Amino acid sequence: MKIARLFLPLTLLSAAGAAAPLQLPREAADQVSQERIHSIVETLVSFGTRHTLSSQSDPKRGIGAALDWAAGEFGRYSRTCGACLTIARPFDTVTGRRVPAPTRVSDVLAIQKGNVDPNRVVIISGHIDSRVTDVMNATADAPGANDDGSGTAAEIEAARVLSQHKFPYTIVYAVLDGEEQGLLGGKILADYATAQGWQVIAGLNNDIIGNSCGSDGVCDDAHVRVFSEGPRWQGGDALRAPQRSLGGENDAPSRNISRWIDGLADGLGLGLDVRQIWRNDRFGRGGDHSELLAAGFPAVRITVAIENYNWQHQDLRTENGIAYGDTIERMDFPYLRKVVQLNVAALAALASAPQPPEPKVEGAVSSDTSLAWQPVKGAASYVVRWRPTDAANWTSSLRVPAPASGQVLKGVRVDDFVFGVSSVSADGFESPVASAVPGGAFRPYAPPPPAAKN
Repeated sequence: MKIARLFLPLTLLSAAGAAAPLQLPREAADQVSQERIHSIVETLVSFGTRHTLSSQSDPKRGIGAALDWAAGEFGRYSRTCGACLTIARPFDTVTGRRVPAPTRVSDVLAIQKGNVDPNRVVIISGHIDSRVTDVMNATADAPGANDDGSGTAAEIEAARVLSQHKFPYTIVYAVLDGEEQGLLGGKILADYATAQGWQVIAGLNNDIIGNSCGSDGVCDDAHVRVFSEGPRWQGGDALRAPQRSLGGENDAPSRNISRWIDGLADGLGLGLDVRQIWRNDRFGRGGDHSELLAAGFPAVRITVAIENYNWQHQDLRTENGIAYGDTIERMDFPYLRKVVQLNVAALAALASAPQPPEPKVEGAVSSDTSLAWQPVKGAASYVVRWRPTDAANWTSSLRVPAPASGQVLKGVRVDDFVFGVSSVSADGFESPVASAVPGGAFRPYAPPPPAAKN
């Protein structure tokens, strides 16, 4: 007899007697202000250039003034919420291909500690530095309105909104420097997270999220792209053999974050749908989330549906009637607000959901499949999910109440499906799914110890 396949919508589940779990994320999303976002981008543009190699001491122009202003904004929000934000400025002194002389590169972090388990962390990030055509030109005006004033505005506005609420788990709002010079701020953030011992569940890197029309005239303000890695990068050669045998090519934690965000967007009704792009980043290009991935932390890149290449990495000019340069009047602020709303809702939901479990699956030479996991603190139930190996998203699911820590799926053959498990809080917040594959756990991958010799 085959088990009944009761499908439960991915992301947020209602719990009997509890308020609808979408209520808080939706209320927080509604508080996002288009006027505030516009003001933030306008201020960032006013610094003239935010190139990483620009002045760090000029009070009005350059990267130093921009970083100080961002720290001041976070400090202002913290005073409003009773010192709920801790401001940190991790840095490194860098020399490299795009940094010819030793240069201090600094991030600005606002840390909103959770009141249940502050070590469990979700991160929103964006880079504050800007550039023109020549990546080494630190003096020309580089307004960087969309790239990445838009992403910086997302985390600053998210901090304003979400600092008015309390969450079980920690939210980090990360303004990063040095992306254009080689993902330097992303590396500083990843190193800081590792040094703090953070258990990072998701990094949402927002880079170019504020325009809706491309250089070819194609426009799309109804979609946002979420890029996610497939095979887990961190773990490298140690993961290849077990993944070849047991699967996992499409089930890195970041891929499951992408699926989770897609489901969240469907439920929010913002007029914004997620297009999941199944590669780490745009073709041949990169972003700061890659440094979190290299450190073993799940992360995705969020970016516009349609990029305009005339407005990226360009000197301010007009040629043959075509305007070039990343200026504020070329942005679509109603669209940007929707993307920021999605981020704010995602942070609120992720900071309210229990830790994803670490499921194991068995079923070789059997007509049944068995899953097992360790109990997760704060989980009132679990959702076992599975899909055919060639399916993009989860197709079948079964809810299992705590304290159960396993489930046998009768008549479901392990060879033909991919399996995963999520955790659900008492008030209905569901974590991303953790796939029962090598490298599927939401923590840095460590190869299993070698078997003891007899």
